[in-house]
Amino acid sequence: MFDASVILTFFIASAAIVAVPGPTVSMIVANSLRTGPAAGLANVAGTQAGLATMILVVALGLDMVVAVMGEAFFVVKLAGAAYLVYLGIKLWRAGGVVARSKGTARSSLGYALQGFIVIWSNPKALLFFGAFIPQFVDRANGTALQVIVYGGIFMVVATLIDSLYALLAGKAGRLLTQGRVKLVERISGSLLVAGGVSLAFVRR
Repeated sequence: MFDASVILTFFIASAAIVAVPGPTVSMIVANSLRTGPAAGLANVAGTQAGLATMILVVALGLDMVVAVMGEAFFVVKLAGAAYLVYLGIKLWRAGGVVARSKGTARSSLGYALQGFIVIWSNPKALLFFGAFIPQFVDRANGTALQVIVYGGIFMVVATLIDSLYALLAGKAGRLLTQGRVKLVERISGSLLVAGGVSLAFVRR
């Protein structure tokens, strides 16, 4: 059912896909820069929870889900894009008031929920799983199990790469002085706004 060469190919392809920055990475980097790597890692945990549910959807039958949800995908996408833009504008208006020394702006659970919302706000991710993973599935055997295994591999790759983004951005943020907090907030806010705008214009 599982061939080592196929799994290696899938692993490499997954790494190449995850490494390309998108709305999720923008969120992770922005939060890590402003409040430290813990916030970004909590984002990663939330996005992985979202990916896990997406993989289950694909395993159970993506076509059926897409047919039921229909245009709801469009509404969810716009809501997620608006959420990212809102967070970005909020950071721009913070004016350096909330510094890293005063702790994170929300709890770890809050950042995890933020990650979950953003990943599910991108219907392209769900449709991507429906197109990407099946290419590696042997339809002569149990497809649901294969989807879950390949999905698990993708999650491991995503966790490693996204966590690296969080740690590097967090380290960069620690090197900033108190007087540069406002600049960091504006850079982070710009990343979030850019992520929201890109998500809004993603085609289904």
